[in-house]
Amino acid sequence: MAIAKAERLMNLALCLLGTRRPLSKRELRESIEAYLEAGSDDSFNRMFERDKDDLRELGLVIATVENLDGEVGYLARRDSNRLPPITLDAEEAAALGLAAKVWQQARLAGAASGALQKLRAAGLPEDVDPYEAHGALEPRIPVHEAAFEPLMLACRDRRPVVFDYRKASAARPEPRHVEPWALECWRGHWYLAGFDRDRGAERVFRLSRITGRVRSRGTGFTAPVPDVVTVRETVASWAGEIADRTALIRLRSGAGYPLRAKATEVRELGGGWDELEIPYGHGLDAWLVEFGPDVVVLEPAELRADVVDRLRAVAKG
Repeated sequence: MAIAKAERLMNLALCLLGTRRPLSKRELRESIEAYLEAGSDDSFNRMFERDKDDLRELGLVIATVENLDGEVGYLARRDSNRLPPITLDAEEAAALGLAAKVWQQARLAGAASGALQKLRAAGLPEDVDPYEAHGALEPRIPVHEAAFEPLMLACRDRRPVVFDYRKASAARPEPRHVEPWALECWRGHWYLAGFDRDRGAERVFRLSRITGRVRSRGTGFTAPVPDVVTVRETVASWAGEIADRTALIRLRSGAGYPLRAKATEVRELGGGWDELEIPYGHGLDAWLVEFGPDVVVLEPAELRADVVDRLRAVAKG
């Protein structure tokens, strides 16, 4: 779920839970910033109805009643939305305690400590260490990139940013003006999804390729934030893991074992070369460049041209 929608749903839930009388659509719109920015009445009504349905699917009981002005009002009565007492056995509490240790950012250390205190109060035995309950299991979500924290805050606050970004095929970084949507970790690397203003389209950026400082640029987004940001699917597609085509390459014998593992067919050509058929998606050209003179692309012509362009860019750098 995009950060903007999650924040909007939270604000709506807090309004409905915090009121002592039914609130009309008009009052809710005036109370929640995202609704004020919705634009037309039709856009707001559609957004509100979707949000109300989403909260109900999440388990919030929302009552619909007539208020004093004859309008339809909404509220979530606390007695209808009170959770039963939480009881945890040692293994359940240990699992939650272990999850609290995943994040190691200083900004979240206080929250994690408070969560563990609540776990103790909820039934975690005093003699059980949640960090040692599962022996050697010790998960981590490492964040080494300096860009992570400013981008996390920019996603939360919906602030456009500027940073220098070096593509895999480029010798030098280029400035990017981005409206950040979401951060996600995929296979040990952090990625940012957002709207690239210069290119006028959605883009995904790998944080390790961001150079220099992330700077804020103004306020407000120019493009709508999607309800679902598919970071992992986009990265997998760009990495060639979603294959919709087949490439024919020539590979030096005894080289390129990762390519051989993906090949659907391998034929010996003699003279120290093999011919491989490889299913691929977007991004195979960047991968093939890494094998240098051990790989020659035969088909398709556009893939061959992309590889040659990347090699030329590297040679110029």
